[in-house]
Amino acid sequence: MVDAREAVARAHRAEWARVVATLTRRFGDLDVAEEAAAEAFATAVERWPSDGVPPSPGAWLTTTATRKAIDRLRRESKRDDKHKEARLVHDDDPPEPAGALEDERLRLIFTCCHPALALDSRVALTLRLVGGLTVPEIARAFLVQETAMGRRITRAKAKIKAARIPYRVPSAADLPARVSGVLTVLFLVFNEGYLATGPGTDPVRQDLTAEAIRLTRLLRALLPEDGEVAGLLALMLLTEARRAARVSPGGDLIALDEQDRGTWDAALIAEGHRLVRERLATGQAPGRYQILAAINAVHTSARDFRDTDWSQIVALYDQLVRLDPSPVVALNRAIAVAELEGPAVGLAAVDGLGDKLAGYHPYHATRAELLRRLDRVDESRAAYDKAIELAGNTAETAHLTRRRDQLG
Repeated sequence: MVDAREAVARAHRAEWARVVATLTRRFGDLDVAEEAAAEAFATAVERWPSDGVPPSPGAWLTTTATRKAIDRLRRESKRDDKHKEARLVHDDDPPEPAGALEDERLRLIFTCCHPALALDSRVALTLRLVGGLTVPEIARAFLVQETAMGRRITRAKAKIKAARIPYRVPSAADLPARVSGVLTVLFLVFNEGYLATGPGTDPVRQDLTAEAIRLTRLLRALLPEDGEVAGLLALMLLTEARRAARVSPGGDLIALDEQDRGTWDAALIAEGHRLVRERLATGQAPGRYQILAAINAVHTSARDFRDTDWSQIVALYDQLVRLDPSPVVALNRAIAVAELEGPAVGLAAVDGLGDKLAGYHPYHATRAELLRRLDRVDESRAAYDKAIELAGNTAETAHLTRRRDQLG
């Protein structure tokens, strides 16, 4: 039984987006596709432990989900039943043109990221339908309530249906204007894999980081001259290169200054550095992802944490703040300032963000570390307590608890 349930979990990670995309293409309805896919996976949970895992889990799930969708549409049909049933059973429609890329998930991403939708709705919907994230996981990524996120996703699906948004990769002329929303989606999918928000999930979800990198490589092939696509790919590669060093055997998150850099993936670092250098050589003003990639290139160039060029990192954050003056970017800049100018200067910058980041656990974790360095033990402990209360990932909670308990 355990093996069968693990097989369902693996199939969900590998097949969810493909099943949803296949049903969306056939039935033209995201609600139908998502609900039928969910029912198929629920059926697998019930049947695979007793019947055994099928030889082709993906095909089984797609066939089961298709039958579920047909059953639902038949039940809901109120007019022209015979004609609709014939279409559902025989499915004689000719296949749509493959478009620029033959990848169902990429079609689904561009459908969910259509400019008719608000940007936050595009991202949330795609994380749900393509990334397979749960509504609570997406809500945590957006720092909003779960009920509000559920309503947002429902409204986005209704908008796609009402506006008859097509299920296809945009034409070459439309791609540049459409890609920014897709990059945002892929970045959030990668981040959820890099440090999963759910307390019951693995701290690092390699399936999500691998899928985000795969889809970003597809976009890079489609838009080889787009600097932000290259920047996001470089950022992902340089971050993924450190994955093996990020969690201890005991399940604790390992901070950057404590990581064994000998375990970093040299090939991914080399590829990421090459992409950063290529973009610098163009002489074009960098965008957000290119700057973030450059920051990570500085980090991964240092043989030891003490060798990090913090002045260069602060200068890069200065550029980033002009493009993205968000409190999260300001927090990360303050962390770099603390390394360059000392914890007191960094703490002053961090404290100025309290009103905007009170519910954001990295804010409290950062304060805890800086207060620790200033020997303000009681205040540091209180900040650790708040960070632990807000953190969702078990590895991060374990790390923060260990650091707090070391205060004595």
